[in-house]
Amino acid sequence: MTDKLNMLFTKQMVATLALLLVCTTASAQFNVLKLAKKVTEFFDSMAVKGIDPRYIEVPERPWQVVLRGNMNQSIVSMHTEGSIEGTDYSAQPYLKTRPSRYVGLWVAYRGHGVGFTRNVGGDKGSYLTVGAMARAYGYNVRIHTFESSTPRLDLDSDIVPEQHKEKWDAVQLITPIKVRTVFADGYYLFNNRHFSYAAAYKQSVLQKRSAGSLMAGAMFYYGRIDYASHVNGDLIYLMHGLGRVKLWQGSIGVGYAYNWVPTRGLLLNAMVMPMFTFVNKIKVYGYGTNVEQLMDEPIFKDDNVDDETWDKWFYGNLRIAPMGDRTFNSGMTVNLDARVSVSYNFGRYFIGAFGQFTNMRYSHHSSHGYLNDWFINTSFGLRL
Repeated sequence: MTDKLNMLFTKQMVATLALLLVCTTASAQFNVLKLAKKVTEFFDSMAVKGIDPRYIEVPERPWQVVLRGNMNQSIVSMHTEGSIEGTDYSAQPYLKTRPSRYVGLWVAYRGHGVGFTRNVGGDKGSYLTVGAMARAYGYNVRIHTFESSTPRLDLDSDIVPEQHKEKWDAVQLITPIKVRTVFADGYYLFNNRHFSYAAAYKQSVLQKRSAGSLMAGAMFYYGRIDYASHVNGDLIYLMHGLGRVKLWQGSIGVGYAYNWVPTRGLLLNAMVMPMFTFVNKIKVYGYGTNVEQLMDEPIFKDDNVDDETWDKWFYGNLRIAPMGDRTFNSGMTVNLDARVSVSYNFGRYFIGAFGQFTNMRYSHHSSHGYLNDWFINTSFGLRL
């Protein structure tokens, strides 16, 4: 009898817990749906609040699904001078990636969304973008990571015989150079009643008449170049111990943007903004190498040793060791941010294209260089 009562009690407890779980899950789902509804209602109200419908049209369909294509190229140029065994040299490692091609998706609600693209050609890498463009404000964050094992290495030195210079030009690194860039920018429009930046770059609204606006903006840029590995010790030695570089740049500015609507559906945009750079610093990481010790070994200059054996010996014994880091502030400067875009809307569909270019410079003792990063985005989208 007791066993039956215990079994009945256990079944009742299980049923009660299951009911509580179902109720809790249903309540959580209801709360999530309720929150999502409030967020979308907020975006809907912000999209139409304060605009002049003669100039800006808000589509009835709020969702956007966009197929994106991206082409980009990153260039890292370095220069250093020094002396090896009394012979002066100048080394100019020049990393120029092949123009890479990406495809991906962007999903957004009233211009607020997220996108991801993957590499389909060129050097390996990926893009992650997060952004929003509303009536009066907007922001965008773009993270680009790539690597390359085939930098072009120019050496102007007597230590490298003329017949071997081509080998340096076509150097193949065992461990690739890794580069990551993070670009973030934001803006505020003063004439957001008649002018829409989102119409030019996100197509979340439509610009019906030509208009322009004064705008305030801020920009942040971060870049990292890293080739610090044992097997890259020879490159680090030529770069006077420089094996890793981090760069930061922060700017604010005031500029002007204009949307030209020559015919219904077609929109051309141009924006120019002088920017005051108040953060411009570089952090360099130094490394020691055992290259000079290896140069004293008999095998180093033994012409009877074949290339395969020599490479196995040299790179198998090459070592680096961290020696510390230093941060340099380059001071305040004035830069210029300029952008152009073109887009066309036809019914629920739209196409667009725009581009951007970024330049960042650094200096460390007798080494200096720059990082250039440009991209062109194309898009084909559907409103839902």
